Amino acid sequence: MAYPETRRVDQTDIYHGRTVPDPYRWLEEDVRESAEVAAWAKAQNEVTRKYLDAIPQRQAIHDRLTELWNYERQSVPWQVAGQYFYFKNDGLQDQPVLLTANSYDEEGRVLIDPNKWSEDGTVALGRTVVSEDGQRMAYTRKEAGSDWSTVRFIEIDSGKVLEDKLEWVRHGNLVWNAACDGLYYTRYPEPPEGEKFQALSLNPMIYFHKLGTPQSEDTLIFRRPDEPNWSFWLRRTEDNRYLVLTIHRSTDPQSRVYLREVGAAADAPWNKLIDNFDHEYSLIGNRDATLYFYTDRDAPRKRVIAIDANAEDSSSFTEVIPEREQGGTLEYVALFGDELICNYLSDVTTRLFRYDLEGEELGAIELPGLGNASGFGGRQDDTETFYSFTSYTMPTAIYRYDVTSGKNELIRSSKVDFDPKLYESKQVFATSKDGTQVPIIVSYKKGPSGAARKLDHNNPTLLYGYGGFNISLTPSFAVTNAAWMDMGGIYAVANLRGGGEYGEAWHAGGKSVNKQNVFDDFIAAAEHLISTGYTKPEKLAIMGGSNGGLLVGAAMTQRPELFGACLPAVGVMDMLRFQNFTAGHFWRHEYGTADDPEEFAALIAYSPYHNLKPDTHYPATLVTTADTDDRVVPMHSFKFAAELQHDQAGDAPVLIRIESKAGHGAGTPVSKRIDLVADKWAFLWKSLKMAE
Repeated sequence: MAYPETRRVDQTDIYHGRTVPDPYRWLEEDVRESAEVAAWAKAQNEVTRKYLDAIPQRQAIHDRLTELWNYERQSVPWQVAGQYFYFKNDGLQDQPVLLTANSYDEEGRVLIDPNKWSEDGTVALGRTVVSEDGQRMAYTRKEAGSDWSTVRFIEIDSGKVLEDKLEWVRHGNLVWNAACDGLYYTRYPEPPEGEKFQALSLNPMIYFHKLGTPQSEDTLIFRRPDEPNWSFWLRRTEDNRYLVLTIHRSTDPQSRVYLREVGAAADAPWNKLIDNFDHEYSLIGNRDATLYFYTDRDAPRKRVIAIDANAEDSSSFTEVIPEREQGGTLEYVALFGDELICNYLSDVTTRLFRYDLEGEELGAIELPGLGNASGFGGRQDDTETFYSFTSYTMPTAIYRYDVTSGKNELIRSSKVDFDPKLYESKQVFATSKDGTQVPIIVSYKKGPSGAARKLDHNNPTLLYGYGGFNISLTPSFAVTNAAWMDMGGIYAVANLRGGGEYGEAWHAGGKSVNKQNVFDDFIAAAEHLISTGYTKPEKLAIMGGSNGGLLVGAAMTQRPELFGACLPAVGVMDMLRFQNFTAGHFWRHEYGTADDPEEFAALIAYSPYHNLKPDTHYPATLVTTADTDDRVVPMHSFKFAAELQHDQAGDAPVLIRIESKAGHGAGTPVSKRIDLVADKWAFLWKSLKMAE
């Protein structure tokens, strides 16, 4: 391969007495600000495009993906003031359309069609919040995949978009007041000119906006300039009694909880109900002055507690539902009437149980099989709720649950060209380096006449993982994976430490100075798939995005001989400088930082960019990123790809694919998603020699 020449510079930094080179520091510049970086990205894309377009199977893969993707799909509906709302995509629309209807089982009318906002489909609809009277909706509009968004308002009956516009919003915490004439929201200071997509996101503030007034007149509700790294999430209890403010210092789930009465003055003091970051407290709802939370306080797999809103602190609380000895980790809880619906993860699949407010178990909610159920939104006085159910081999179906009768009703099913009877999923366990059992769900297309898959070490296999931020990987259907299985591939998902699958202890076992456990788990999963006959190194590929991109980068630098191909996407690759860009400072408690000597020692030991070694045979690698990603800025992928090309001693290609006008993934148009996956699967077809 002839790669574009990438300039190396004599840049070094000293960390705790150790000199660390950074020869591609100049690639940290924004492509919109640096002509040199833009030219480098263009040259890399040209090499990548030439290689991928020359793969004969790419067009057939693209056609099959397009065929599979072209089916009608809908979101879980939600109801406000007797009106129902849901998202729908007819098939190949770049963005889903928001509809409203008078009943959950009728075809609605279009309320917002973001496909009309841009010709290339790169402007997306983000968060939507309907006022309690059902007359207006606040929504966020996101451009080119950026985390920055603009809040707009629409009248639901007329479809008229109001003139109000709220800028410098990132993650869309929007809360209507009870009068439905104003909105609480979180915004950030306007960044310096030219630094919008790279400057650190610090000093969030909660404001109240009165409809019909300019943003400059909005009322400040809360800020903490002395703690610029903190982030806030506001809720108003449904009885309009309290504003409940949850505060995080990072992406960690541990939180503080402040509250005050809704009618209090804007500068009134807050009752600091929980004023430390020792545990997670997630608000479920309230009954008068009793607030219900699910928490990991003295319960790593979580339980439900009740706290008196008038308490001086959280030391006096009542346990409502104890941590389950059997049944898994509590994922979330919904309150309807006097009933709590609790969603548990048991070895990565959903279990649903009902309880009353005294903690008495009322029974289980039966599900169609082993998979993942999610949804259960609605107000506390609703008598119905909706949820989706899916698995790796079962397309998503939408159910209505009648809270009063306890009956389930299937209301929508996917019409995708996929027959679940022809596929199989099974769970196996790998033994990690320290003896930890790591679950893996393996999915594939059965052999002729339903025969079992031959374990002859010759199956092209794609191993996916994440392992971080307390995020649980649960079974879900994707047409991309269906296309991979149709190609003869095995799709395997490893549930690694760092995630939330087994509670906070599982998360803590894979964060900060324990991060190497995640890579050990992933490598153990790969070795298990090889030792049990599913595949062999030259037929094994690994894939992950964001924190999962870091996972792939670390695994391939530590064990390059173990893999035939690697697909790191939008990864965090420079573990010494991630905290200097956009949202990176929120990850300090997850990863640690180079400022701390012990944490630096752990980071430098696995940082993908810093652990590439010259004259090493690395697997075929396709790095993917986007030039406008302002969450994990593309410099991570740029620097990693440049160093990997420089160090590669073998013949395996090292390519980087840089998408334009796309961000970290959310809101990416369907057309761009199909093109991206077609490139990835074609790359794997050639790299894993799937024709042989």
